[in-house]
Amino acid sequence: MITKRLLIATVMLLVGFFAVAQNDSVDTNDQTMVFHPFTVDPEFPGGIDSLYAYLCRNVSYPAEARDSNITGKVYVTFVVERDGSISNPKILRDIGGGCGAAAVEAVKNMPRWKPGRQGREPVPVQFNLPVNFSLDEDDDPETKDITREEKCLYRMTHRKQ
Repeated sequence: MITKRLLIATVMLLVGFFAVAQNDSVDTNDQTMVFHPFTVDPEFPGGIDSLYAYLCRNVSYPAEARDSNITGKVYVTFVVERDGSISNPKILRDIGGGCGAAAVEAVKNMPRWKPGRQGREPVPVQFNLPVNFSLDEDDDPETKDITREEKCLYRMTHRKQ
């Protein structure tokens, strides 16, 4: 009986000793993997002010939204890839009237970004971008004598939260 227990214990010990743990490493060559814990954020060329200017120049207010007085914020998510290109843009939250499609179209046509980095390696990073849609307020004395783009930039940077 003791010999049988000793034999079972020895077999279990040997099996445990030679067991191989499952490999937890991740293949970083996979282009579809998105990193969330990164050390350097992706950056639009020229920084946040240039991103605002790009959106003001390239997001067109859809006629349907303008005619229906639709205003608000559309949220678009996309991935900034290792090479800075934009992929997989999707609407997270839409306000209707074609605003979501207009925001996605502007995101699809963005220039390459400076990619996010984990350590020294560029990595794909998911980015969520709010895009404001507001109709011109010509009665605002602070924006009375400026261009459409300047009004857009003013509204983006001075919006009351």
